[in-house]
Amino acid sequence: MSELAFDLPDGTSVPVTVTRLLNAGYAGREQQEVAAHVAELAELGVPAPAVTPALYPVAPYLAAQADTVPVQHGRTSGEAEWALVVAGPDDLLLTVACDHTDRALEVHGVAWSKNAGLDVLGAGAWRLADVEDHIDELRLRAWVTHDGGTEQLIQDAPVAALLPPRYWLDEIPQLLVPGTVLLSGTIAMLPDVDQFADRWHVELADPVAGRTLDLAYGVQRMPEPVG
Repeated sequence: MSELAFDLPDGTSVPVTVTRLLNAGYAGREQQEVAAHVAELAELGVPAPAVTPALYPVAPYLAAQADTVPVQHGRTSGEAEWALVVAGPDDLLLTVACDHTDRALEVHGVAWSKNAGLDVLGAGAWRLADVEDHIDELRLRAWVTHDGGTEQLIQDAPVAALLPPRYWLDEIPQLLVPGTVLLSGTIAMLPDVDQFADRWHVELADPVAGRTLDLAYGVQRMPEPVG
C-alpha cells in the first residue's frame, strides 16, 4: 500500500491509502486508431492485448508522489495520463499522473512492464464533479529533458483523445472502492523526440477554470548488480 495526500483548490488535503492500482491501456477513444497502434507495436515485438481497452493490475506500493524514479537500465520512459482516485465512496478525485514503464520488459509482457516502475501521481487534485462537465477540454502535456538541457515537448493532446473516467466507472462499478487508483492510459508521443530521458514533466491543464496540475521527476539509474 501507499500513503498519499492530495491538495485541493479549496486548501484542504485529502489523505488516501492506495489499496488497488490499475493501469488502463490502449484506451484511446477512437478504437480503430488503437487497433492500428496495436498492429504497429506487434511489429516491434510487443504482445497484443486480448481485448481493448485493456486493464492491468499494478502493485499498490508503486503508486507514489516522487521526485525521483529509480530504474535498472536506459530503456524506460514515462507516459502522460490522468488518474482517478477514489478517496471515499462519494469522493472522486482527478489528478495528473505519469506511468513510468520499462520498455525493454514490455516486449515480454505489458503487465510485467507496468509493474517494473512507479506510477507517479501529482500532489494536487480536483474533484471529478468539478471538471466532469468539461472534461474533454482538459489537456495533457509532457516534456522530457536530456543531459540537463531544455525541456522538449513529447506529448500534447486533449483528454478527449482518451476514454473518460465515466466510461470506467460505468463499465467497472467495483472501482468505487475507497483506495482505488486508475490511470487512464496515455496519448501519442510526438515523433523525433527521444523518450528515454533523464527527466519527465507532465501537466494536466483545465483551460475553463484556468488552472493546472503538474508533476516532475528525475530518472535515476541504479547501480549495476553485484553477483
